[in-house]
Amino acid sequence: MSSRLPLAGALRLGRPSDIWFKPALSVVAAVAPPNLALLALGRLDLAMYTMAGSLCALYAHNRPYAARARALAWVILGMLGGLATALLAASLTRSAVVLVAVGAVLAAVQKVLCDATRIGPPGNVVLTFISSAALFVPQSPDRIPGHLGLAAAAGAWAWLVGMAPGLLRPHGPERRATAAALNAVAAHAEAHVSGEDTAGTHGTAVIAVRAARQAVSSTTGTPLTFTHRALERLIVRAEVALAAPSDADPAPLRDWARQVRGNRPVPEVPHLSGVDSELAPNPGPLWHRLRPLAPLALRTALGCALAGYASLALGIGRPYWALVTAASLYQADLALTWGRGVQRVVGNLLGVLFFAALVPLAHTSEVALVLCCLALNFGAEALIGRNYWLGSVCVTPMALLITEFAGFQQPGPLITERIVDTLVGALVGLAAAVVVPHRKRVVRAERAGPRTLAATGSSRGRHPDQRTGNTTEGVRP
Repeated sequence: MSSRLPLAGALRLGRPSDIWFKPALSVVAAVAPPNLALLALGRLDLAMYTMAGSLCALYAHNRPYAARARALAWVILGMLGGLATALLAASLTRSAVVLVAVGAVLAAVQKVLCDATRIGPPGNVVLTFISSAALFVPQSPDRIPGHLGLAAAAGAWAWLVGMAPGLLRPHGPERRATAAALNAVAAHAEAHVSGEDTAGTHGTAVIAVRAARQAVSSTTGTPLTFTHRALERLIVRAEVALAAPSDADPAPLRDWARQVRGNRPVPEVPHLSGVDSELAPNPGPLWHRLRPLAPLALRTALGCALAGYASLALGIGRPYWALVTAASLYQADLALTWGRGVQRVVGNLLGVLFFAALVPLAHTSEVALVLCCLALNFGAEALIGRNYWLGSVCVTPMALLITEFAGFQQPGPLITERIVDTLVGALVGLAAAVVVPHRKRVVRAERAGPRTLAATGSSRGRHPDQRTGNTTEGVRP
């Protein structure tokens, strides 16, 4: 049991992403102007609605800008849809039992849509956090359009923040992915020649090559530039070297990787005759991708509903915390779900201690409150790539401080309720994962890339857009 459901492994820190600072700076740039504007107007109580739009800046940082524009637009629409449903439900009833049920259904829909569309980190939990919190804020129908307008305006600003780096480095994501693939394959070839254990380097290289292939392939539908064609030929070289590492020379691979980074011209390499260069396969209609996720939807809805009701039975005034905790757990199998549960509990408990130390400073003024939240936003994004629990140390006090935008509260009850809801949500969520079994995963390498990549064998790695931290996706509050 200890090997199947590890404890220490779930807390092991990974290496930070090469672009860890980009999402960290982006979320600050997206959150700061709306919050500071509300602060100047004396309406920080409306910050939850602008945060809904601003937090969309967390998504799609590894995607090329043409694909990022589409992905961010869909994320913003999805955020607005979930928020609108929550606000409408909150305006029609104050029954906590009904609102928890609505929140559980929304969480299940958000989970399967994020998984089916492979939107990547931070996945469904930011969407679920916003919609679940909105369910338990007193609402009236006449105020819904204004609140949605604030979220839409902040979402538009977040879209601009996410797209802005493309003005300076229009091919930055594709270049980074290709450079990472070349370096990973070079490391695998070096390990192969030296006789070292190549299991780890092989898996890393497969994931990196797959990520590069998907990055370049996601530009489909837009005119292919000279840069894209040059990157395509370099990826083919990486795939061939990965298929035959004993015949590969690591030196040119690393040299090409150095030249690809930045804005210098992409090195030209001859086209390899006889080697197919394929785009990543079309994932197929959304409906076909949703059908296999039915057990996941049931598991999420059941776990979130039971967690919310257990919190209500314990007299907790914010059952959505337990609901969101349960929604954050569900991964591709039970072992990963267990790992996420461990990370969630450890990170939240440490985060509560951090909140207790930080709250005297945050309570000195509303300006201090906003600045603390901005600093925690940056810290969460900077750390969560190392491991989910480490990022949660910043996410937890940030979520607690957001509840104080409408007015300062006594920290004691907040801390107690957060601890109880974390434990309840994790325990009930894990129980639901056991009751509703996971589908057996069948990994087909040929679906992840070209035939030359399939020849190297399947990988035990995770989706290339997903961050480190011993889990399948990075998520937040």
